[in-house]
Amino acid sequence: MFIAGFPAGPWGTNCYVVANQAGSECVVIDPGKDAASGVADVVREHKLKPVAVLVTHGHVDHMWSVAPVAGTYDATAWIHPKDRHLLADPMAGMSAETTSMMLGGKYEFAEPDDVREITDGAVLELAGMRFEVDHTPGHTEGSIVFRTPYPEQDISQVMFSGDLLFAGSIGRTDLPGGDHNAMLNSLRTKVLTLPDNIVVLPGHGEQTSIGRERAINPFLVDLAETGDAGRTTRGL
Repeated sequence: MFIAGFPAGPWGTNCYVVANQAGSECVVIDPGKDAASGVADVVREHKLKPVAVLVTHGHVDHMWSVAPVAGTYDATAWIHPKDRHLLADPMAGMSAETTSMMLGGKYEFAEPDDVREITDGAVLELAGMRFEVDHTPGHTEGSIVFRTPYPEQDISQVMFSGDLLFAGSIGRTDLPGGDHNAMLNSLRTKVLTLPDNIVVLPGHGEQTSIGRERAINPFLVDLAETGDAGRTTRGL
């Protein structure tokens, strides 16, 4: 499997391009601000053809370039229905400080031509790959993660976790649509139940694994020990 990831934009949001191999169709995950040029570079260098754009959640730092990327390559955008409205109105999911950062500029957002909704338990067959979808509300109402098989190096799957789970932390829940109790339930039912040998590629920061986070992530440790997690979170 071919996976290229790079941080993009002022929030350093990780965008991923995923394919079976060079020279094949691919999917793009979470193209945020300034990600379109990075996607174009990866596609050109490895002779790829994007056929889908997968969105883990509707925050602007993850969906800024969804419409441009989908439009450039005639690709389908996939998002959970509870976050779909943010494709055209991302300000509805932003913090006051982020909104103030963007004042003074004129930004117009619109849905791509082809948007499809995905819900918990869906399985997407795209570009010769299989992506399992888990609905993981908490950071936003429509947050989802994508898991795909990776039968190499004793890795069972790769999980694109968006802003659910980071190396050593989890996503914040104080923005519009955030829910701390929902986040804890998502972590309890959709993360702690997974095998340790899943590699986690998060929306921000470095890669990690379920086993590593189960052992050292204070939020998961708290959940496992007490059923709660009362620490500081991160993310846009």
